Amino acid sequence: MLKKEPTVDLFDTGTTMESDYLPSAKERSSSESDFAFAFNDSNFSDRVLRIEILADLPSEKLDGEVCKSIADWARNRKRRREEITRESGVDVFVQGEEQILNCNMPDIDDGLAYENHDDDAIPMIDETPSAVGINTNQLGDVEANQSKYLPSSMDSSSTVIRVKTIHISSPILAARSPFFYKLFSNGMRESEQRHVNLRIHSSESALMELLNFMYSNTLSTTSPPELLDVLMAADKFEVASCMRYCSQLLRDLPMTCESALLYLDLPSTVLIAEAVQPLVDAAKQYLAARYKDISKYQEEVLNLPLAGIEAVLASDDLQVASEDAIYDIVLKWARKNYPKAEDRRDILSSRLGRLIRFPHMTCRKLKKVLTSIDFDPEVTSKVVLEALFFKAEAPYRQRSLAAAEEPTSSHRRFVERAYKYRPVKVVEFEMPCQHCIVYLDLKREECARLFPAGRVYSQAFHLGGQGFFLSAHCNMDQQSAFNCFGLFLGMQEKGSVTFSVEYEFAARSKPSEEYTSKYKGNYTFMGGKAVGYRNLFGVPWTAFIADDSPYFINGILHLRAELTIRQ
Repeated sequence: MLKKEPTVDLFDTGTTMESDYLPSAKERSSSESDFAFAFNDSNFSDRVLRIEILADLPSEKLDGEVCKSIADWARNRKRRREEITRESGVDVFVQGEEQILNCNMPDIDDGLAYENHDDDAIPMIDETPSAVGINTNQLGDVEANQSKYLPSSMDSSSTVIRVKTIHISSPILAARSPFFYKLFSNGMRESEQRHVNLRIHSSESALMELLNFMYSNTLSTTSPPELLDVLMAADKFEVASCMRYCSQLLRDLPMTCESALLYLDLPSTVLIAEAVQPLVDAAKQYLAARYKDISKYQEEVLNLPLAGIEAVLASDDLQVASEDAIYDIVLKWARKNYPKAEDRRDILSSRLGRLIRFPHMTCRKLKKVLTSIDFDPEVTSKVVLEALFFKAEAPYRQRSLAAAEEPTSSHRRFVERAYKYRPVKVVEFEMPCQHCIVYLDLKREECARLFPAGRVYSQAFHLGGQGFFLSAHCNMDQQSAFNCFGLFLGMQEKGSVTFSVEYEFAARSKPSEEYTSKYKGNYTFMGGKAVGYRNLFGVPWTAFIADDSPYFINGILHLRAELTIRQ
């Protein structure tokens, strides 16, 4: 049996997150208010709720059909979204001594009727009462004041196929739901009437679960589809504590790609609810982890919906060759999913472009960004200029800018991802000869992961029209006596191309913290070849990586390579 959700508030307006006091929804218990004994008991009730279940739309599931999986629920929801107008909501009508709520229980993506929480945002009285035969003289001027909050549409052709009547306590419902609080305390005559009629499309099971939760702080269902139905009902009637409870139960279930995408595709009012944020965050984290090696799963990534690829691109831990590769994947996705140029520019400028970390792209790629027809020219000018300014900053300043970004922000421009090819900073000279200085910084933990035989490569840089790269290794010294740190310079192009280069390796070290030359030489490169020094610092690996190593300054190993082409 599921444990109870603590009753801690009126409306549960973000009082305490579950993880702040108990680890799991199933482990919760409470000795506080538990009114399960009063549910549907006339002795403890002051009103009667009459639930009218309307005939389902043609494409909805039949009454006896049950969603057995997340996939079934998603397919059914998609059909409902296609056939139920976005403006459908909750309508209140007055008829004699009763109130009637016309409530389409299926989800609504936008503009839920009760989304405005202003004091006067009370349930409306419909402006076209002929649909239910009400006496307009009873309404007076109330219609004009309230009709703006809820739509006035009602499907008069809908057939009531089933009616369920239960006894309710207005204080209990009002304490858990702003919707019912407004309904029972709006000051009008109908708020004092005993009978309340509720009209819903689809089965009443989710609503009954919700009402029961408002009394007992627990649910009897555990299946994902049913929990999602209850979550949607809780959102519609503003029962934040039930939304939080359903969210935690769903988080406790095994996550799949299908379920993660479904959670991210819930209606906007659900997604922005504080109670559901832990579930949304868990879905994003799952997708980011699943597609961590984004290049390996590129075909799957290109088929993700917008919310899915945004979750992936927001991750710092993507294992990708470089940010250039991220840029290429984003363009491929946008061209595939938004074939119209205008739509593509809009989605890149407003949503996806901010997830590309332009400051970590190579200058050669940034030049292509400036001439891209997929981006708005104003946007590309801005992001490229920002990227170039970042590259011009000193390394310590770059690290400060990255550290200043919020860890929870989805728009992190300066933080490096887990690039397979480490970024470099390059200064080029054309006179008196072609010459470049390349700076490569490696974190202590990156170096530690190289042991016992790993290697890490830098991004490519160019000199004299040829592409070069640096590679740091953990390898055995020439006598194979111990592991040590090595640094190598390689040329990208393969084939018969030869290229003569003078090179020098240097590194910063304590106490001076200045760059000191470690190795220099002259080498004629052929495509695919590399040259370097197996033991750059002349010490064993243990001494190089030790806590008191002079080669790590504030946890960073600073390397420099100078390349010169002599004519």
